[in-house]
Amino acid sequence: MRSKTGPATMMPRFTKEKPHGIGHGRLQSILWAAKGIKFLFRTEINARLHAMATAAVLAVSIFLPLTSLEWALVAIATSMVWSAEAMNTAIEHLADMVSTKPDPRIAVIKDLAAGAVLIAAIGAAIIGVLVFAPYLMQLLSG
Repeated sequence: MRSKTGPATMMPRFTKEKPHGIGHGRLQSILWAAKGIKFLFRTEINARLHAMATAAVLAVSIFLPLTSLEWALVAIATSMVWSAEAMNTAIEHLADMVSTKPDPRIAVIKDLAAGAVLIAAIGAAIIGVLVFAPYLMQLLSG
């Protein structure tokens, strides 16, 4: 079952579609994932902030002579934050569908999901310092 956004609401409606032909199911899955990413950018200010941070990290990474391992660490860190943000958004929207009234149990769930994004961002920042600091110190010293 996949979601489709209705015109009157940002909340998804569910439909069931059967794959037709070889590869159609995979292609359809990719298209649904792309719709989810588009929804993330359209609805979440934090996604746009992450996009700016990602652009800055990529710009610095291209400028510096990073090794393959350092590129891999940067890619993993960036992916980790993006994945956490997407999951947080999904959990928040699901929780809003489950209950429209304030519920302390749902508040804890939302806080945990937001905490996962913070943990990923802190981890990414640590990786960023470990990867970029030696290059930046070298540039500043001489």
